Amino acid sequence: MLRSTEDHLADIARDGYTIVRDAFPAERADELVAGLERLEAELAVAPARNSFEGAATWRVYNLLARGELFWPVPLHPAVLPIVEGVLDRGCLVSSLSSIAIGPGEQAQPIHGDDALHPIPRPHPATVCNSMWALTDFTEENGATRLVPGSHTADHTPPYGARPESIAAEMPKGSILVWHGSLWHGGGANRTDRRRYGLAMNYCAGWVRQQENQQLGIPLEHVRRFPPRLAELCGFGLYKGLVGHIERRTPAEHLLGDDRLARPIIWDKVG
Repeated sequence: MLRSTEDHLADIARDGYTIVRDAFPAERADELVAGLERLEAELAVAPARNSFEGAATWRVYNLLARGELFWPVPLHPAVLPIVEGVLDRGCLVSSLSSIAIGPGEQAQPIHGDDALHPIPRPHPATVCNSMWALTDFTEENGATRLVPGSHTADHTPPYGARPESIAAEMPKGSILVWHGSLWHGGGANRTDRRRYGLAMNYCAGWVRQQENQQLGIPLEHVRRFPPRLAELCGFGLYKGLVGHIERRTPAEHLLGDDRLARPIIWDKVG
């Protein structure tokens, strides 16, 4: 039975997450996996080897820049209305990346996706994220771990804590959607095959500058800015993470300028 957007929103309000089953056909999943495998080879992708991104997990970032294959993902007609219900219609694409959890990978630390937002908790959603199951997600192969109801907590979990959690088991072609405050993390893969997923992440439209400095200021001007001014205009990273482009600052990626280069937060905890 097809569930309504309102049903899914009720699940998220109560539990912090919902699962849209039969969201896309198996053929589409296989096509996306093939595209990701091609990109991994072309880009020589390797695991990052820190405790957050994983030592046996392959990730391809910035997928909207990698080809038309990925362009329909943010617009999924069954998922986008749910995201708009959690945030609002002014929501933005925050990131689109792949997460392929390989055999032997350990469970990712439980965390909230809005952990860096410096506002009291609980709070209205600033982030709403989703995970596309490109293969079956099972307890054994690394299905996303969830702490139901934790989106209403008044704190985030200490890094490395292991609260009681459940596996978001779902068949290939399903999409998990969750409130950004929900405590969760990738599971351990105890099988001999990869678990493929797409992390399609959204943020509230107000989690952004009122005037788009990155597009509005000519790059030749930014090249001559003092580093602090460039940072204030959004060419650095917030707390070592937010705003990165393939793990680099916008200044590094767009200008070849390493003056704002900082260690990414995941490497600090690796």
